[in-house]
Amino acid sequence: MITILCSGSRGDFQPYIALAQELKKLGKNVRIAGGTSFEAYIKAYGIDFYPLSFDYLNAKIDPKLLQDAQSSDNPLKMLFTFNKMKNYVFGLTEEMFEACKGSELILYHPGCTIGYFAGIELGIPTILAAPFPMHKTKEIASLISYGKTNIPISMSYTLIQGMLWMASKTGIKKFYREKYGKLPQNFGSPFEKIDEHHQAIISCSNYVFNRPKDWNKYIHQKGYWFVEENEEYTPSKELNDFLQNGDKPIYIGFGSVFDHKHKNDTIKIIIDALNQVGKRGIISGMGEIHNLPDNIISVDNVPHSWLFNQVCLVCHHGGAGTTAAGFKAGIPSIIIPFSNDQFAWAHRAYDLGVGSEPIYRKKLTTEKLVSAIHSALKNEIIENAKVLGHHIALENGARDCAKIILERLNG
Repeated sequence: MITILCSGSRGDFQPYIALAQELKKLGKNVRIAGGTSFEAYIKAYGIDFYPLSFDYLNAKIDPKLLQDAQSSDNPLKMLFTFNKMKNYVFGLTEEMFEACKGSELILYHPGCTIGYFAGIELGIPTILAAPFPMHKTKEIASLISYGKTNIPISMSYTLIQGMLWMASKTGIKKFYREKYGKLPQNFGSPFEKIDEHHQAIISCSNYVFNRPKDWNKYIHQKGYWFVEENEEYTPSKELNDFLQNGDKPIYIGFGSVFDHKHKNDTIKIIIDALNQVGKRGIISGMGEIHNLPDNIISVDNVPHSWLFNQVCLVCHHGGAGTTAAGFKAGIPSIIIPFSNDQFAWAHRAYDLGVGSEPIYRKKLTTEKLVSAIHSALKNEIIENAKVLGHHIALENGARDCAKIILERLNG
């Protein structure tokens, strides 16, 4: 049994579900350990599940703290917020350690570094499975500073790794002192301790951020890890009729970071902008919306892998998974980042010539959205997006990383 330790929101689990799917195709038993709120979601893909009592949906986290985490727009704010949230993960460490017992290999999310130490303690091989590039390089800034700040490249990696390590180190220290009376062997951030026995796999296309040449050879980046849906999605009659009766619309959605206290203002901006450019739109994930004009429809829980193939442009918050889905669909992007790594994906889309210049959430106006739509729908950007989508289709990151995992097991 291969055990995958994961944490975060629904979008955070998706790449690990993709890995699990490919490992199952290769004949391996695999399970994902995650908060109980995600059990039905993971099992729906036929993946075994190991329940952990805590996740951000059921932990009764202070709503203000959660909102701060979803709106941290500079590295210092991110660091302070991560430091506060570490107090919510004490109990998780022991549960994750128990989940690792009896495994033949442990894959762990960067926020679940107990996997690294459990592997050493239990004599089980471990692989760091990161949903984005995070290892030190001299070639390009890390995702917390790319395109947004001018801090030195080396410091940007110290910060991102420090925040991820902070998320679990306090729980690891407490757990080991209570269980063993001492800190674990080789205690410290494991992210740069990559060698033949402790390898790393990364979910990212080499056509988006090319694998740095100065990375350790045991850091593997083969492409994005995309989930395979169990069956072809069937839209509602309302959505199908809308899609069939007009030009391809623009998708607009901001995922779990959307703060509903801004709902009315945001919807007014969207309606006004779409009317000014003469486009139709699909608003996603903002709940029930009354009195929408005929050129706009509201939806919830429609798979991006299906929906993005039905639209001409995607406008979103810049989450890593949503960004990857937009790139894969081969259509232009408008990214309106709220926090954390979203700024990097917004700037990367612009730098690659597949999206408009970023609009930071706090600076969103009707005028700026109108300008971004005109910019993103220029022929050059449309063509660049098609080419990027074609290149991404040539990669199969989940399959190739699953093969690396098996090589590690059989080596």
